[in-house]
Amino acid sequence: MDGEFPQAAVEPRQVETVIVGSGFGGLGMAVQLLQAGRRDFVVLEKDHEVGGTWRDNTYPGCACDVQSHMYSFSFAPKADWTQRYAPWNEIQQYILDTTEKYGVRPYIEFGQEVNDARFDERTARWHIRTAQGLHLVAKYWVLASGPLHFPATPDIPGLKDFEGEMFHSARWNHEYDFSGKRVVSIGTGGSAIQYVPEIAPKVKQLHVMQRSAAWVIPRDVRKYSAFSKWLFKHIPGARWLHRVRLYWSNESRVWPVFTYRPWLSKLLSGAIKMLIRRKVEDSRVAEQLTPDYAIGCKRVLISNDYYPTFNRDNVELVTDRIQEIRAQSVVTADGTERPADCIILGTGFQVDPRIYMRNFAVVGLGGRRIQEDWKDGAEAYLGIAVHGYPNFFQLVGPNTGLGHNSIIFMIEAQVHYILECMKLMDEKNAGYMDVRSEAQTEFNEEIQAQFPRTVWGTGCASWYNQADGKNIALWPYSTWRYWLRTRKVRAADFDIVQSREQAQALAANSAVHAAP
Repeated sequence: MDGEFPQAAVEPRQVETVIVGSGFGGLGMAVQLLQAGRRDFVVLEKDHEVGGTWRDNTYPGCACDVQSHMYSFSFAPKADWTQRYAPWNEIQQYILDTTEKYGVRPYIEFGQEVNDARFDERTARWHIRTAQGLHLVAKYWVLASGPLHFPATPDIPGLKDFEGEMFHSARWNHEYDFSGKRVVSIGTGGSAIQYVPEIAPKVKQLHVMQRSAAWVIPRDVRKYSAFSKWLFKHIPGARWLHRVRLYWSNESRVWPVFTYRPWLSKLLSGAIKMLIRRKVEDSRVAEQLTPDYAIGCKRVLISNDYYPTFNRDNVELVTDRIQEIRAQSVVTADGTERPADCIILGTGFQVDPRIYMRNFAVVGLGGRRIQEDWKDGAEAYLGIAVHGYPNFFQLVGPNTGLGHNSIIFMIEAQVHYILECMKLMDEKNAGYMDVRSEAQTEFNEEIQAQFPRTVWGTGCASWYNQADGKNIALWPYSTWRYWLRTRKVRAADFDIVQSREQAQALAANSAVHAAP
């Protein structure tokens, strides 16, 4: 029940900070806690290894769409990235190396899936419990699980009746032999445009089921030369300048793409349409692969191989809606039945926290539940703090995702802000800090008022937006503006209070000293 604390299976352990998740966010938070001398923390990871997204996504062709030297921590430079856009295994190795380099592994509890977090106002402590029976009591807790860890499964009649091989791209079956198989790939998002060209030469027949086309631009596939690696290693300033150039190159996309101007959007989309017509031999297929929405409204993808894949005789683009899935086939709305040995779900992730946290109780002040507070959409202050949930912080929270630059940049800004909050608490010897409702509302009203001016307000449906059109995912400005806003904590935006126990103790102490 709200406000009640179930009997623990084991004696609870007291720690200052609990971090949930060990991807880039959790790792960055842990390293910076260590750097700040705050060693009383635990990282809870539901899986067997660190890495998050890059541990889970191992499908053929999986790679990052942000440049390697930007998609890495500023405090942990890697001079020997092999290419401009790193493949998943190189990024995962970077995460593993960083974990070891900074001594984070001893602080991680693997195989611990958090399913309950409740704030005790009396003691100003969070009670964090896992499905495996671990019970931690913490002053702070940081949710660093990120939005890309809960695979989305499409609601298609008969999906569970399919008798062949079926898996999500984030749960790739590397033991499956595609040779001579008839494969149906559902979805044409960020993962599908990478794995489709990889498996097409192996299969007998590949049907790519497209609900809506994506804008796909060319990828810079150049590798870093031995000289470049030497330069980055022995002259750190060279690597720093390269990173700065990449950062501002990415930021330059904000004005032409996200600040919607019809004439410019038409110019950019026209250039890509010419590319599609040049790369795809069949004019009808080229037309089907051409989006009907403004460029940037959905995630812009990068690939050199996706469009040419549809020139293969064994690859079919299917744009008719899937009507049902049968034991050994897929049937579309036009009545066509396509035999299938394997179905791949390239359907992305469930990014709405109301869904992927539905079995995760988060109970704040007065027994309030975050799922109820977020019934109309997830909201936070700076994407980090949520009113009514003191000393609870998020990494890559609502409206801090990006469509143009490195999310690692945002994570580092958020980690810095959280550490500043902890410093403020130390200075005031406070029990907890809770962002004020008016501060959170003002921030979110500002953010939502910006979206109609952007490309995301042009009406296309994407995972960025809820069903009602509210965008809860993206930061609608340049990242440097977010960096500036997270440098210092505005104490006036928070209620900073003592716990009830502390207040009672202070009152009792004052009474003793006041006695004659």
